[in-house]
Formats: sequence, structure tokens, C-alpha cells
Amino acid sequence: MHVVLYARPGCHLCDAARDVILAEQGRADFTFEEIDIERSDDLLKEYGVRIPVVVVDGRERFEIEVDPRGFADLVRS
Repeated sequence: MHVVLYARPGCHLCDAARDVILAEQGRADFTFEEIDIERSDDLLKEYGVRIPVVVVDGRERFEIEVDPRGFADLVRS
């Protein structure tokens, strides 16, 4: 399983999403990648007002807020 967090520096919601993901990483088997949307105009257009966005195995699962229980259930299945 591969988890991608689309985020930007200084985003407190992104920090909270990262905390949820990292807390679960020790309990579930998945790889984690964080992508700074400010490095690409295309990513800014796609995700700019929706961050953080969490994609699991290529499918968007969360945006703006990551539910800790929902994320845990998803990555532990």
C-alpha cells in the first residue's frame, strides 16, 4: 500500500494530516510519500484549495481533514 500526502509548507491542516499518517505507519504496512504542491503549477491548480489531500494506492481518500479512525481502518485492511 502506498500513501501520498499532497501538502504545502506552513499548512496546519497538512501538519495534522501528516501526524495521523505517521502515527499509523508503525501499525500498518504502507509506504509514505509527501509531495509539496508548491513545486508545480499543475499541482497547485489541482490541489491548491483542497489540501491536505491523501491518496491511497492511487485513489483520493481524504481532503482537508484526515479522520484518524477512518485512515487506520483503510490502511489496516
